Amino acid sequence: MKWWKSAAVVLLFTLLVHGAWSQNQPQSPTRGNSVDNLGLQVEDQNHDQPQTAPAQTPADEGARATQETIVSSKEAKQLFRSVDEILQFASQDTGLPIRHNVKRRLAKRDEVQAYIQKSMKEDKDAKRLERSSAVLKKFGLLPRNFDLSSFLVTMLREQVAGYYDVKTKTVNLLNWVDVEQQKPVLAHELTHALQDQSFGIEKWMKGSSEGVDNKQTDPRASDIENDEEEAARQAIVEGQAMVVLLDYSLAPTGKTMLDSPQIVDALKQGMLTGTTDSPAFRDAPIFLKEELTFPYRYGLDFTGALLKAGGKELAYAGAFKDPPKTTREIMEPQTYLAHEKVEPMKMIDMEKDFKSYDPFDIGAMGEFDVDVLVEQYAGRDEAAAIYPEWRGGYYFAGRPKADKAAPIGVLYVSRWSSAAKAAEFAAVYAKSLTQRYQKRQALGADGKVADDAPPVDSWRTLRGRHAWLTEEGVVVIEVRGDEILISESLDDDTTKRVETDFWPEEKAAPGKP
Repeated sequence: MKWWKSAAVVLLFTLLVHGAWSQNQPQSPTRGNSVDNLGLQVEDQNHDQPQTAPAQTPADEGARATQETIVSSKEAKQLFRSVDEILQFASQDTGLPIRHNVKRRLAKRDEVQAYIQKSMKEDKDAKRLERSSAVLKKFGLLPRNFDLSSFLVTMLREQVAGYYDVKTKTVNLLNWVDVEQQKPVLAHELTHALQDQSFGIEKWMKGSSEGVDNKQTDPRASDIENDEEEAARQAIVEGQAMVVLLDYSLAPTGKTMLDSPQIVDALKQGMLTGTTDSPAFRDAPIFLKEELTFPYRYGLDFTGALLKAGGKELAYAGAFKDPPKTTREIMEPQTYLAHEKVEPMKMIDMEKDFKSYDPFDIGAMGEFDVDVLVEQYAGRDEAAAIYPEWRGGYYFAGRPKADKAAPIGVLYVSRWSSAAKAAEFAAVYAKSLTQRYQKRQALGADGKVADDAPPVDSWRTLRGRHAWLTEEGVVVIEVRGDEILISESLDDDTTKRVETDFWPEEKAAPGKP
């Protein structure tokens, strides 16, 4: 369910890394956070002509203006001179060659925010962000009144500390962040420059979607595969850069990321909790915290696992040449190393089955999405026990053609390692209804309200077909063996068509025609 698929949100690959790292390094005089951006376009500057911002900041900066120190021209030149040295370190650490110099410049805070706001309004994929936000609210992963676009702008303004621009091939540093503090950020961003020089990040990130009509904005079935593939590739890009950031920071101690598991664990935890100077992120819903930091936290572990298994060649260039395709491979590196093949799920005929609906959004529900969903409704321990049993999943969301004001209808199908695990996940999903709907009346086989039905939060497992009437229509959860079909706010005829399509006659449930 990759709402950040939008290039406007590609900018949000948010990293609370430097703040988390500083918390574990008492000698660090300042704190900050960094964010990567693989799509931000800014004015290109020659690397020996550093651009500095005026000492005055706009009036609307308020209290922040009194706290920030603008980097001077002398400090900028000093910082820019360190780029080549840090680039050399990153090349040695990754084994990726330096093919040419990297341009460098300083950016002002208002430049960054102006671009964020502009790109989120005009980007060709901005519609996907809007649609995915609505679906996330339907699943209960975002509050109903949550303004995702505004949150992203606020958070990015709060967090950004450096980014690499793939279009201008420029590493961008920020004129309001301490020079020494930016050096580990440089190690991270210059790793992106090396990745770009060898593999072309912008093109590589498209994966199997390369060549698809970029002007197409309507949801399509290919989004299901692309969601997971893009999430996995982003974890490669960011995970490698995270390892280099840590190796650079630890170099004075003679250690590396692989020698420092406790520091790695503390860093990952710090990314999730945020810092005192990151209120927007700190107060964000669980889903956003997990989703925004996924490529950094899990990508870091994935790259570390590959380093242990095959050294630099496998961990860096090897991962680009043979990238993982799912979040399962990122979260469980042994499945990638073992070349595990998960059988694709049956695709229903969406055009025929949803003939009464206009497509609103389509996407994957991967292993990571399941992990976050279960964590939200059942807790961290339950999530850790269930998510490795995922074996596939996708969703379709549509608007009724006859009633544009009606709630969004959602279909969600998934497959699990066993019937027992499917029943466990179905029970967790049923429990989520108590938090997502004010009205929940169990329906019997005849479609009438069953007043004697047990409450949904009393089940540990759920098998068979169950339905509830809510204020947004009927919710159906049907479990057959290791597969689950969930229908929310869809009309009865559409739900029946999907059931017949997803479970053909030879696999019909006992007692059904």
